[in-house]
Order: sequence, then C-alpha cells, then structure tokens
Amino acid sequence: MDVVLLERIEALGQMGEVVSVKNGFARNYLLPQGKAQRATAENLAQFETRRIELEARNLERRAEAEGVAKSMPDTTFVVIRQAGESGQLYGSVAARDVVEGLDAIGFKIERSQVRLHRPIKTLGLHLVQVNLHPEVHIDVVANVARSEAEAERQAAGEDPNSDLDDDVDDGTVAGAADETSEVPEGEFEDAPVDAEAAESEET
Repeated sequence: MDVVLLERIEALGQMGEVVSVKNGFARNYLLPQGKAQRATAENLAQFETRRIELEARNLERRAEAEGVAKSMPDTTFVVIRQAGESGQLYGSVAARDVVEGLDAIGFKIERSQVRLHRPIKTLGLHLVQVNLHPEVHIDVVANVARSEAEAERQAAGEDPNSDLDDDVDDGTVAGAADETSEVPEGEFEDAPVDAEAAESEET
C-alpha cells in the first residue's frame, strides 16, 4: 500500500514522503495512529494544503520534546526485582516497568515511547532508549536490583554480580548484561509498537 507520511517515521521516511508499506503495517499502525494517510490523489492534495500547519505542529512538538530531554540528563530509576545468586531475575523488566519507574520520579511517558530489544532479565544498570518525539531520543538508566540498598551500591559503581561469566557481563552499563532498546512486536506482551517490526507483519 502506498501512503503519505504525516510525520517522520524512523527507517521509513520523512513527513510528506510517499512510501510503499505492507497492508497490515498500514492498517494496524500507520493509519489508525494518524501517522500516515493512503496516498490517494485527494489525500495528497489535502496534505499539501495542510503541509505548513503539519510542519509547524511538528516543530512545536519537537521543541517540547527537546525541553523535556534537557530536564532528563542522566536520569536513573530503580526497579526492585527478586533474582537468583547469578543475577538472573525471576521474571523480567519490560516497557511497562520503565513507564512506571519514570513516573515514580516525575516523568510521564507512554509505553509506546519505550524501546527495548528484549525484556531486561538480569540485575545491574541497563540503558533504555525513550523516544520523546520521532526526532528526539534519550537514554535513561534502569537500575535493577534486589533492594534499595543494592541499587545504591550499583549506582556507586559496585557490581553485585562480579562473579558472573564475561559473556553475561558484556556490553552493559557498570557490567550488567546488554538488554537495551526495543522488544520485537508480538514477542512479548509489554512490547511497544515498533515501526520496522510492524511493517514485516501482515494482518
């Protein structure tokens, strides 16, 4: 299906571009969320008459997002979870937990703004990307610990899992396992809608 984008979509295109996408991706994500319209002659003409308005609204939203981003430098929130001696969680930390963790320290975001490749399943400090706007992204830190005291030690640079194998400790903040970015859509209940993942699925 050919659609005209009403905002920038990562890995797809800029506002005003006409792109070809899978029917399911358009019907389940782009169209209902107002991110695009079918690229009919009528809709293209309508877009051109509204282009200035849409661009102005986008600039306003981006400025607001940039303001929020400036208020969130080095943001860290604590998530308390039970875990085994190896540091493996009994369960996981998903997008919903990121939303709740940020809300607890005064930042309101939507679950769809959180990007996780997979749920966090180990103790430690984990970078999580938050999309405040299609053009404004920030990283926050999830401090996943068994207790507040342990979270404080981790924040101070101590590693509660220093005896873990190197392959577990690879690629994280302060030695925890790498669990950053978004969950592929449909794999986990708490996964945010992801443009690239949704495009690959047909309804």
